[in-house]
Amino acid sequence: MPKVAFVGAGSTVFTRNLVGDLLALPELADTTTIALMDIDAERLRASELVARRLVEARRARARVEATLDRAAALDGADYVVTSFQVGGYRPSTVVDFEVPKRFGLRQTIGDTLGIGGIMRGLRTIPVLLDVCRDMERRCADALLLQYVNPMAMLGWAVAEATDVRCVGLCHSVQHTAAELAADLRLPAEQLRYEVAGINHMAFFLRLENAGGRGLYPDLHRVIDEGRVPDWNRVRYEVLRHFGFFVTESSEHFAEYVPWFIKAGRPDLIERFRVPLDEYPRRCERQIAEWDALRARLGAGDGAVALADTDASVEYGARIVRACETGEPFTFNGNVPNRRAGGRVLIDNLPADCCVEVACVAGAGGIEPQPVGALPRHLAALMQTNVNVQGLVVDAALSGRRGPVYHAAMLDPHTAAELSLQEIRDLVDALLEAHGESIPATLR
Repeated sequence: MPKVAFVGAGSTVFTRNLVGDLLALPELADTTTIALMDIDAERLRASELVARRLVEARRARARVEATLDRAAALDGADYVVTSFQVGGYRPSTVVDFEVPKRFGLRQTIGDTLGIGGIMRGLRTIPVLLDVCRDMERRCADALLLQYVNPMAMLGWAVAEATDVRCVGLCHSVQHTAAELAADLRLPAEQLRYEVAGINHMAFFLRLENAGGRGLYPDLHRVIDEGRVPDWNRVRYEVLRHFGFFVTESSEHFAEYVPWFIKAGRPDLIERFRVPLDEYPRRCERQIAEWDALRARLGAGDGAVALADTDASVEYGARIVRACETGEPFTFNGNVPNRRAGGRVLIDNLPADCCVEVACVAGAGGIEPQPVGALPRHLAALMQTNVNVQGLVVDAALSGRRGPVYHAAMLDPHTAAELSLQEIRDLVDALLEAHGESIPATLR
Protein backbone atom coordinates (compact mmCIF):
# COMPACT_ATOMS: atom_id res chain seq x y z
CA MET A 1 0.00 0.00 0.00
CA PRO A 2 2.11 2.93 -1.23
CA LYS A 3 2.14 6.30 0.48
CA VAL A 4 2.68 9.34 -1.74
CA ALA A 5 3.55 12.55 0.13
CA PHE A 6 3.04 15.91 -1.57
CA VAL A 7 5.30 18.65 -0.19
CA GLY A 8 3.93 21.91 -1.53
CA ALA A 9 0.45 20.49 -2.03
CA GLY A 10 -0.96 24.03 -2.00
CA SER A 11 -0.14 24.13 -5.70
CA THR A 12 -3.75 23.07 -6.06
CA VAL A 13 -4.03 22.66 -9.81
CA PHE A 14 -0.83 20.61 -10.03
CA THR A 15 -1.87 18.52 -7.03
CA ARG A 16 -5.30 17.96 -8.58
CA ASN A 17 -3.70 16.76 -11.81
CA LEU A 18 -1.30 14.33 -10.17
CA VAL A 19 -3.87 13.00 -7.69
CA GLY A 20 -6.23 12.51 -10.62
CA ASP A 21 -3.51 10.60 -12.46
CA LEU A 22 -2.93 8.33 -9.45
CA LEU A 23 -6.64 7.62 -9.07
CA ALA A 24 -6.99 6.84 -12.78
CA LEU A 25 -4.66 3.85 -12.42
CA PRO A 26 -6.52 0.76 -11.11
CA GLU A 27 -3.38 -0.55 -9.39
CA LEU A 28 -3.19 2.62 -7.26
CA ALA A 29 -6.73 3.97 -6.91
CA ASP A 30 -7.75 1.77 -3.99
CA THR A 31 -4.45 1.22 -2.21
CA THR A 32 -2.64 4.55 -2.12
CA THR A 33 -2.35 6.91 0.83
CA ILE A 34 -2.12 10.50 -0.37
CA ALA A 35 -0.48 12.74 2.24
CA LEU A 36 -0.82 16.45 1.46
CA MET A 37 1.45 19.01 3.15
CA ASP A 38 1.87 22.76 2.75
CA ILE A 39 2.86 25.70 4.94
CA ASP A 40 -0.23 27.67 3.82
CA ALA A 41 -3.28 26.34 5.68
CA GLU A 42 -5.79 27.89 3.30
CA ARG A 43 -4.17 26.47 0.19
CA LEU A 44 -3.73 23.11 1.89
CA ARG A 45 -7.42 23.00 2.77
CA ALA A 46 -8.37 23.73 -0.85
CA SER A 47 -6.13 20.93 -2.12
CA GLU A 48 -7.54 18.54 0.47
CA LEU A 49 -11.10 19.32 -0.62
CA VAL A 50 -10.16 18.77 -4.25
CA ALA A 51 -8.39 15.47 -3.51
CA ARG A 52 -11.28 14.12 -1.43
CA ARG A 53 -13.77 15.12 -4.11
CA LEU A 54 -11.69 13.26 -6.72
CA VAL A 55 -11.59 10.14 -4.58
CA GLU A 56 -15.36 10.25 -4.15
CA ALA A 57 -16.03 10.88 -7.84
CA ARG A 58 -13.80 7.98 -8.89
CA ARG A 59 -15.33 5.70 -6.24
CA ALA A 60 -11.77 4.95 -5.16
CA ARG A 61 -10.66 3.83 -1.73
CA ALA A 62 -7.46 5.87 -1.62
CA ARG A 63 -6.84 7.55 1.72
CA VAL A 64 -6.30 11.33 1.86
CA GLU A 65 -4.44 12.99 4.72
CA ALA A 66 -3.58 16.68 5.11
CA THR A 67 -1.12 18.28 7.50
CA LEU A 68 0.97 21.40 8.04
CA ASP A 69 3.67 19.16 9.58
CA ARG A 70 6.18 18.10 6.93
CA ALA A 71 7.70 15.36 9.07
CA ALA A 72 4.28 13.81 9.61
CA ALA A 73 3.54 13.83 5.88
CA LEU A 74 6.89 12.20 5.11
CA ASP A 75 6.69 9.58 7.84
CA GLY A 76 6.70 6.19 6.12
CA ALA A 77 6.29 7.65 2.61
CA ASP A 78 7.29 5.55 -0.38
CA TYR A 79 7.24 8.47 -2.83
CA VAL A 80 7.67 12.19 -2.19
CA VAL A 81 6.44 14.80 -4.68
CA THR A 82 7.86 18.32 -4.34
CA SER A 83 6.04 21.24 -5.97
CA PHE A 84 6.72 24.36 -3.88
CA GLN A 85 7.92 27.87 -4.70
CA VAL A 86 10.14 29.42 -2.03
CA GLY A 87 9.29 33.09 -1.52
CA GLY A 88 6.26 32.98 -3.77
CA TYR A 89 5.38 35.56 -6.37
CA ARG A 90 5.55 38.41 -3.87
CA PRO A 91 8.10 39.31 -2.84
CA SER A 92 10.63 36.94 -4.41
CA THR A 93 9.65 36.74 -8.08
CA VAL A 94 8.91 40.46 -8.20
CA VAL A 95 12.37 41.17 -6.77
CA ASP A 96 13.97 38.80 -9.33
CA PHE A 97 12.48 40.85 -12.17
CA GLU A 98 12.34 44.43 -10.88
CA VAL A 99 15.88 44.78 -9.45
CA PRO A 100 17.61 43.60 -12.67
CA LYS A 101 15.49 46.06 -14.66
CA ARG A 102 17.23 48.89 -12.80
CA PHE A 103 20.47 47.61 -14.32
CA GLY A 104 18.98 47.32 -17.81
CA LEU A 105 18.65 43.52 -17.66
CA ARG A 106 15.35 42.06 -18.87
CA GLN A 107 14.07 38.49 -18.48
CA THR A 108 11.20 36.30 -19.64
CA ILE A 109 10.78 33.52 -17.04
CA GLY A 110 13.72 33.66 -14.61
CA ASP A 111 13.21 30.25 -12.99
CA THR A 112 15.99 28.10 -14.48
CA LEU A 113 19.02 30.16 -15.47
CA GLY A 114 19.88 33.83 -15.75
CA ILE A 115 20.03 36.08 -12.73
CA GLY A 116 16.48 35.10 -11.77
CA GLY A 117 17.31 31.39 -11.90
CA ILE A 118 20.43 31.97 -9.82
CA MET A 119 18.47 33.71 -7.07
CA ARG A 120 15.69 31.13 -7.21
CA GLY A 121 18.28 28.38 -6.84
CA LEU A 122 19.91 30.06 -3.83
CA ARG A 123 16.64 30.34 -1.94
CA THR A 124 15.29 26.93 -2.97
CA ILE A 125 18.28 24.59 -2.51
CA PRO A 126 18.37 24.96 1.32
CA VAL A 127 14.63 24.22 1.60
CA LEU A 128 14.84 21.16 -0.63
CA LEU A 129 17.83 19.87 1.33
CA ASP A 130 15.81 20.27 4.54
CA VAL A 131 13.10 18.11 2.95
CA CYS A 132 15.74 15.53 2.04
CA ARG A 133 17.09 15.47 5.60
CA ASP A 134 13.57 14.82 6.85
CA MET A 135 13.30 12.05 4.26
CA GLU A 136 16.54 10.48 5.47
CA ARG A 137 15.02 10.32 8.96
CA ARG A 138 11.41 9.49 8.12
CA CYS A 139 11.45 7.56 4.82
CA ALA A 140 15.03 6.80 3.87
CA ASP A 141 14.10 4.45 1.02
CA ALA A 142 11.53 6.77 -0.58
CA LEU A 143 11.90 8.02 -4.14
CA LEU A 144 11.84 11.81 -4.52
CA LEU A 145 9.83 12.91 -7.57
CA GLN A 146 11.17 16.45 -7.83
CA TYR A 147 9.10 18.98 -9.82
CA VAL A 148 10.58 22.25 -8.53
CA ASN A 149 12.74 24.62 -10.63
CA PRO A 150 15.60 25.29 -11.16
CA MET A 151 15.51 21.55 -11.86
CA ALA A 152 19.16 20.90 -12.75
CA MET A 153 20.58 22.95 -9.86
CA LEU A 154 18.31 21.23 -7.35
CA GLY A 155 19.07 17.74 -8.63
CA TRP A 156 22.78 18.51 -8.52
CA ALA A 157 22.54 19.76 -4.92
CA VAL A 158 20.53 16.74 -3.76
CA ALA A 159 23.12 14.39 -5.26
CA GLU A 160 26.02 16.31 -3.69
CA ALA A 161 24.59 16.72 -0.20
CA THR A 162 22.23 13.80 0.49
CA ASP A 163 21.68 10.08 0.00
CA VAL A 164 18.10 10.53 -1.20
CA ARG A 165 17.06 8.78 -4.41
CA CYS A 166 15.85 11.59 -6.63
CA VAL A 167 14.61 12.09 -10.18
CA GLY A 168 13.71 15.52 -11.53
CA LEU A 169 10.54 15.57 -13.59
CA CYS A 170 9.72 18.15 -16.23
CA HIS A 171 7.07 18.19 -18.96
CA SER A 172 9.08 19.97 -21.63
CA VAL A 173 9.86 16.81 -23.64
CA GLN A 174 6.27 15.61 -23.95
CA HIS A 175 4.93 19.12 -24.57
CA THR A 176 7.50 19.76 -27.27
CA ALA A 177 6.81 16.41 -28.92
CA ALA A 178 3.11 17.33 -29.15
CA GLU A 179 3.98 20.76 -30.59
CA LEU A 180 6.30 19.25 -33.18
CA ALA A 181 3.65 16.73 -34.18
CA ALA A 182 1.22 19.60 -34.75
CA ASP A 183 3.78 21.49 -36.86
CA LEU A 184 4.49 18.33 -38.85
CA ARG A 185 0.76 17.63 -39.20
CA LEU A 186 1.12 14.17 -37.68
CA PRO A 187 -0.66 12.46 -34.80
CA ALA A 188 1.54 12.80 -31.71
CA GLU A 189 1.50 9.04 -31.13
CA GLN A 190 3.33 8.53 -34.42
CA LEU A 191 6.48 10.35 -33.28
CA ARG A 192 9.52 8.36 -32.21
CA TYR A 193 12.43 10.23 -30.66
CA GLU A 194 15.52 10.20 -28.49
CA VAL A 195 16.13 13.21 -26.27
CA ALA A 196 19.16 14.01 -24.11
CA GLY A 197 21.00 16.95 -22.59
CA ILE A 198 20.28 19.03 -19.51
CA ASN A 199 16.92 20.19 -18.23
CA HIS A 200 15.41 22.90 -20.46
CA MET A 201 18.32 22.44 -22.87
CA ALA A 202 17.97 18.88 -24.08
CA PHE A 203 17.72 18.19 -27.79
CA PHE A 204 15.83 15.78 -30.01
CA LEU A 205 18.83 13.78 -31.19
CA ARG A 206 16.57 11.50 -33.20
CA LEU A 207 13.13 12.42 -34.57
CA GLU A 208 11.25 9.89 -36.70
CA ASN A 209 7.77 8.76 -37.64
CA ALA A 210 6.36 5.36 -36.71
CA GLY A 211 7.92 3.84 -39.82
CA GLY A 212 11.42 5.01 -38.92
CA ARG A 213 11.64 7.87 -41.44
CA GLY A 214 13.63 10.85 -40.21
CA LEU A 215 11.47 13.95 -39.72
CA TYR A 216 14.11 16.67 -39.52
CA PRO A 217 13.84 17.45 -43.28
CA ASP A 218 10.09 17.96 -42.75
CA LEU A 219 10.80 20.21 -39.78
CA HIS A 220 13.14 22.36 -41.85
CA ARG A 221 10.34 22.67 -44.43
CA VAL A 222 8.22 24.29 -41.72
CA ILE A 223 10.82 27.10 -41.80
CA ASP A 224 11.07 27.18 -45.60
CA GLU A 225 7.29 27.36 -46.01
CA GLY A 226 6.89 30.15 -43.46
CA ARG A 227 4.82 28.03 -41.08
CA VAL A 228 6.81 28.68 -37.90
CA PRO A 229 4.37 29.69 -35.11
CA ASP A 230 5.01 33.25 -33.94
CA TRP A 231 5.39 32.07 -30.34
CA ASN A 232 8.09 29.55 -31.32
CA ARG A 233 10.43 31.58 -33.48
CA VAL A 234 13.39 31.31 -31.10
CA ARG A 235 13.55 27.52 -31.17
CA TYR A 236 13.18 27.31 -34.93
CA GLU A 237 16.02 29.80 -35.31
CA VAL A 238 18.17 27.55 -33.11
CA LEU A 239 17.16 24.57 -35.26
CA ARG A 240 18.18 26.49 -38.39
CA HIS A 241 21.68 27.15 -37.07
CA PHE A 242 22.34 24.15 -34.79
CA GLY A 243 20.51 21.41 -36.68
CA PHE A 244 18.56 20.02 -33.70
CA PHE A 245 15.36 21.03 -31.91
CA VAL A 246 15.55 21.99 -28.24
CA THR A 247 13.03 20.84 -25.66
CA GLU A 248 12.19 23.99 -23.74
CA SER A 249 9.85 26.71 -25.00
CA SER A 250 11.05 29.74 -26.91
CA GLU A 251 10.27 32.15 -24.08
CA HIS A 252 12.41 30.05 -21.73
CA PHE A 253 15.25 29.36 -24.15
CA ALA A 254 15.66 33.01 -25.17
CA GLU A 255 17.21 33.79 -21.77
CA TYR A 256 19.58 30.81 -21.66
CA VAL A 257 21.69 32.13 -24.55
CA PRO A 258 23.16 35.53 -25.52
CA TRP A 259 21.48 35.99 -28.90
CA PHE A 260 17.86 37.06 -28.47
CA ILE A 261 17.41 39.51 -25.57
CA LYS A 262 19.52 42.64 -25.89
CA ALA A 263 18.68 46.07 -24.45
CA GLY A 264 20.03 47.84 -27.52
CA ARG A 265 18.34 45.54 -30.04
CA PRO A 266 14.56 45.91 -29.82
CA ASP A 267 14.45 44.56 -33.36
CA LEU A 268 15.49 41.14 -32.06
CA ILE A 269 12.78 41.19 -29.39
CA GLU A 270 10.20 41.97 -32.06
CA ARG A 271 11.54 39.65 -34.75
CA PHE A 272 11.61 36.61 -32.48
CA ARG A 273 8.51 37.60 -30.47
CA VAL A 274 10.34 37.35 -27.14
CA PRO A 275 7.76 37.92 -24.34
CA LEU A 276 9.65 39.96 -21.74
CA ASP A 277 8.27 39.72 -18.18
CA GLU A 278 6.23 36.66 -19.16
CA TYR A 279 6.54 34.89 -15.82
CA PRO A 280 5.11 37.74 -13.71
CA ARG A 281 2.12 37.82 -16.07
CA ARG A 282 1.64 34.07 -15.59
CA CYS A 283 1.89 34.44 -11.83
CA GLU A 284 -0.77 37.17 -11.81
CA ARG A 285 -3.03 34.97 -13.93
CA GLN A 286 -2.47 31.94 -11.70
CA ILE A 287 -3.22 33.98 -8.58
CA ALA A 288 -6.50 35.12 -10.15
CA GLU A 289 -7.35 31.53 -11.08
CA TRP A 290 -6.54 30.38 -7.55
CA ASP A 291 -8.80 33.08 -6.06
CA ALA A 292 -11.63 31.97 -8.35
CA LEU A 293 -11.08 28.32 -7.43
CA ARG A 294 -11.03 29.10 -3.72
CA ALA A 295 -14.25 31.13 -4.01
CA ARG A 296 -16.06 28.30 -5.80
CA LEU A 297 -14.84 25.71 -3.32
CA GLY A 298 -15.91 27.98 -0.46
CA ALA A 299 -19.36 28.26 -2.01
CA GLY A 300 -19.68 24.48 -2.03
CA ASP A 301 -19.12 24.03 -5.77
CA GLY A 302 -17.64 20.54 -5.79
CA ALA A 303 -17.74 20.32 -9.58
CA VAL A 304 -14.78 22.68 -9.85
CA ALA A 305 -12.60 19.98 -8.28
CA LEU A 306 -13.33 17.71 -11.22
CA ALA A 307 -12.63 20.21 -13.98
CA ASP A 308 -9.84 19.33 -16.40
CA THR A 309 -9.04 16.03 -14.70
CA ASP A 310 -8.33 14.01 -17.80
CA ALA A 311 -4.97 12.23 -17.61
CA SER A 312 -2.18 14.80 -17.54
CA VAL A 313 1.14 14.53 -19.35
CA GLU A 314 3.05 14.39 -16.05
CA TYR A 315 5.16 11.29 -15.47
CA GLY A 316 4.75 10.98 -11.69
CA ALA A 317 1.80 8.60 -11.38
CA ARG A 318 3.09 6.29 -14.09
CA ILE A 319 6.46 6.11 -12.35
CA VAL A 320 4.76 5.12 -9.10
CA ARG A 321 2.76 2.46 -10.95
CA ALA A 322 5.89 1.06 -12.62
CA CYS A 323 7.79 0.86 -9.34
CA GLU A 324 4.82 -0.80 -7.59
CA THR A 325 3.90 -3.32 -10.31
CA GLY A 326 7.28 -3.92 -11.94
CA GLU A 327 5.85 -3.13 -15.37
CA PRO A 328 8.50 -0.85 -16.98
CA PHE A 329 7.74 2.76 -17.89
CA THR A 330 10.17 4.81 -19.99
CA PHE A 331 10.34 8.59 -19.58
CA ASN A 332 12.82 11.45 -19.63
CA GLY A 333 14.19 12.25 -16.19
CA ASN A 334 16.81 14.47 -14.59
CA VAL A 335 19.49 12.50 -12.74
CA PRO A 336 23.19 12.76 -11.81
CA ASN A 337 25.46 12.23 -14.80
CA ARG A 338 27.84 10.04 -12.78
CA ARG A 339 26.58 6.51 -12.25
CA ALA A 340 27.78 3.64 -10.09
CA GLY A 341 31.35 2.68 -10.81
CA GLY A 342 32.21 6.18 -12.00
CA ARG A 343 30.66 5.80 -15.46
CA VAL A 344 28.75 8.74 -16.89
CA LEU A 345 25.52 8.90 -18.88
CA ILE A 346 26.67 11.67 -21.25
CA ASP A 347 30.36 11.39 -22.02
CA ASN A 348 31.08 15.00 -22.89
CA LEU A 349 29.31 16.69 -19.98
CA PRO A 350 30.83 16.94 -16.46
CA ALA A 351 30.43 13.86 -14.29
CA ASP A 352 28.96 15.81 -11.37
CA CYS A 353 26.27 17.73 -13.28
CA CYS A 354 22.59 16.83 -13.57
CA VAL A 355 21.52 15.55 -17.01
CA GLU A 356 18.20 14.79 -18.66
CA VAL A 357 18.10 11.36 -20.33
CA ALA A 358 15.76 8.48 -20.98
CA CYS A 359 15.03 6.52 -17.81
CA VAL A 360 13.18 3.29 -17.13
CA ALA A 361 11.10 2.98 -13.97
CA GLY A 362 10.46 -0.50 -12.62
CA ALA A 363 10.52 -2.69 -9.55
CA GLY A 364 14.14 -1.77 -8.88
CA GLY A 365 13.53 1.98 -9.05
CA ILE A 366 14.86 4.30 -11.76
CA GLU A 367 17.42 3.11 -14.29
CA PRO A 368 18.85 5.95 -16.43
CA GLN A 369 19.97 5.00 -19.92
CA PRO A 370 23.51 5.91 -21.11
CA VAL A 371 23.72 8.22 -24.11
CA GLY A 372 27.39 8.36 -25.06
CA ALA A 373 28.76 11.60 -26.49
CA LEU A 374 26.49 14.40 -27.68
CA PRO A 375 27.27 16.33 -30.86
CA ARG A 376 30.14 18.58 -29.81
CA HIS A 377 28.39 21.89 -30.52
CA LEU A 378 25.35 20.87 -28.45
CA ALA A 379 27.53 19.82 -25.52
CA ALA A 380 29.39 23.13 -25.76
CA LEU A 381 26.13 25.07 -25.63
CA MET A 382 24.96 23.10 -22.61
CA GLN A 383 28.28 23.65 -20.86
CA THR A 384 27.58 27.40 -20.74
CA ASN A 385 24.54 26.61 -18.59
CA VAL A 386 26.23 23.85 -16.58
CA ASN A 387 28.91 26.37 -15.55
CA VAL A 388 26.26 28.54 -13.92
CA GLN A 389 24.44 25.63 -12.31
CA GLY A 390 27.57 24.24 -10.67
CA LEU A 391 28.60 27.58 -9.24
CA VAL A 392 25.15 28.17 -7.73
CA VAL A 393 25.30 24.74 -6.10
CA ASP A 394 28.78 25.57 -4.78
CA ALA A 395 27.48 28.83 -3.31
CA ALA A 396 24.44 27.21 -1.71
CA LEU A 397 26.42 24.36 -0.16
CA SER A 398 29.42 26.41 0.98
CA GLY A 399 27.67 29.64 1.99
CA ARG A 400 30.23 31.68 0.04
CA ARG A 401 29.21 34.71 -2.00
CA GLY A 402 32.11 34.42 -4.48
CA PRO A 403 30.54 31.62 -6.55
CA VAL A 404 27.33 33.68 -6.83
CA TYR A 405 29.27 36.50 -8.49
CA HIS A 406 30.99 34.05 -10.80
CA ALA A 407 27.74 32.30 -11.69
CA ALA A 408 26.21 35.62 -12.74
CA MET A 409 29.36 36.70 -14.60
CA LEU A 410 29.38 33.46 -16.58
CA ASP A 411 25.64 33.43 -17.27
CA PRO A 412 25.28 33.82 -21.05
CA HIS A 413 22.49 36.40 -21.07
CA THR A 414 23.71 38.46 -18.11
CA ALA A 415 27.27 38.54 -19.47
CA ALA A 416 26.01 39.70 -22.86
CA GLU A 417 24.34 42.74 -21.28
CA LEU A 418 26.38 43.95 -18.30
CA SER A 419 29.98 44.64 -17.33
CA LEU A 420 31.74 42.67 -14.60
CA GLN A 421 31.30 45.45 -12.03
CA GLU A 422 27.65 45.94 -12.99
CA ILE A 423 27.04 42.21 -12.50
CA ARG A 424 28.70 42.30 -9.09
CA ASP A 425 26.60 45.31 -8.06
CA LEU A 426 23.44 43.58 -9.34
CA VAL A 427 24.17 40.46 -7.28
CA ASP A 428 24.71 42.59 -4.16
CA ALA A 429 21.46 44.46 -4.77
CA LEU A 430 19.49 41.24 -5.26
CA LEU A 431 20.93 39.50 -2.20
CA GLU A 432 20.07 42.54 -0.09
CA ALA A 433 16.56 42.84 -1.57
CA HIS A 434 15.76 39.18 -0.97
CA GLY A 435 16.64 39.45 2.70
CA GLU A 436 15.84 36.42 4.81
CA SER A 437 14.75 34.23 1.89
CA ILE A 438 18.47 33.91 1.07
CA PRO A 439 20.75 32.01 3.51
CA ALA A 440 22.31 34.37 6.05
CA THR A 441 25.88 33.51 5.04
CA LEU A 442 25.23 34.94 1.56
CA ARG A 443 23.60 38.19 2.66
